Amino acid sequence: MTQTTTAGIDDLLAGRLPDSHGRFGAYGGRFVPETLMPSILRLETEARRALADSRFQQQLSDELEDWVGRPTPLTRARRLGESWGAEVWLKREDLTHTGAHKINNALGQALLARHLGMRRVVAETGAGQHGVAAAAACARVGLPCEVYMGAVDVRRQAPNVLRMRRLGARVIEVESGDRTLRAAIDEALRDWVSDPLGTYYLLGSAVGPHPYPWLVRELQAVIGREARAQLQERSGSLPDLVVACVGGGSNAIGLFHAFLGDPSVTLLGVEAGGLGSEIGHNAATIVHGRPGVLHGSRSLLLQDEHGQIRETHSVSAGLDYPGVGPEHAFLRDIGRVRYTSIGDEEALEALDECSRLEGILPALETAHALAGARREAASSTGRTILIGLSGRGDKDLGILAETESRDGDPA
Repeated sequence: MTQTTTAGIDDLLAGRLPDSHGRFGAYGGRFVPETLMPSILRLETEARRALADSRFQQQLSDELEDWVGRPTPLTRARRLGESWGAEVWLKREDLTHTGAHKINNALGQALLARHLGMRRVVAETGAGQHGVAAAAACARVGLPCEVYMGAVDVRRQAPNVLRMRRLGARVIEVESGDRTLRAAIDEALRDWVSDPLGTYYLLGSAVGPHPYPWLVRELQAVIGREARAQLQERSGSLPDLVVACVGGGSNAIGLFHAFLGDPSVTLLGVEAGGLGSEIGHNAATIVHGRPGVLHGSRSLLLQDEHGQIRETHSVSAGLDYPGVGPEHAFLRDIGRVRYTSIGDEEALEALDECSRLEGILPALETAHALAGARREAASSTGRTILIGLSGRGDKDLGILAETESRDGDPA
């Protein structure tokens, strides 16, 4: 990792990155079949036009307020703060409609799909939260939705499968590949290639071919804008540390972006350390990965010496992915964001601590951010820490029951 380069941050904040080829430095781009290029180029043109159009922005803003429930609260976590020796604030994306940050992006893209005149929407999901958000958003705008989900995730996130179906979506169980999020994205891309003119691919994270990493970040940046304004109003200052979990990276990039131009604010992304550093035991892409191409974009990937994508593991389905958004890889390289990893057990401990001290059951994804923040607080007391609470933990109750049963505790 290099030292922070002001030029890289200036280019991001001025809108010069991604560049005209969709690259953030050495990362990003478009690595897709030629049949998809017209759809990709049209999506970029129309997305830029829509996001610059006051009428579209007003429609999106109205829906975010009246249907999603924005702005989400900023909660002072007093008991966690007392335990950690810090001032702790939680940005409550768990309180959005459907229970996670995913709805911000899903709603914006569903509105775009309707604007483009698409006949149907396909999406992928890991933990199920993006699938639920896509299903709800498509129901809201009146478009049929099909969601690809790995068979492993279908079983460990059964409540979200039921929610998607109740919201009118068709859930397609993927038995190929690793049967998790990577396989679900593979199948969604195949579907899109088969009908690029009539199908809209509603991608759920800041990954994939350009313009998706940029588009998802723009739709999720509302998180950081709100949190920055709320904290300044409540405390009169900026945080010392901002922490978010990172799988593909959409909630983290949405939270971080409002603080990129503030050198006094340290930004920390927390990946899934799983069971350890061995191959196949974690999903810590930035910590252990190398550059490569996956799902239409060049970024950091978990791969072997032959360039084959490695199996991953995390107790959290939403972080169980062998890649990361290209903007995160770029921010790592220029030194603006620091990335670390948290193992399964430490994440579970942080989930229990938050639940018992604050009366908030966070998602397992968020528990990684909480554990990372707790570790940072232990190294230096008295800091103001802002944590992106990306989602609620209702969806994880089955996994939590299994872990308790394995450990010999009452389920």
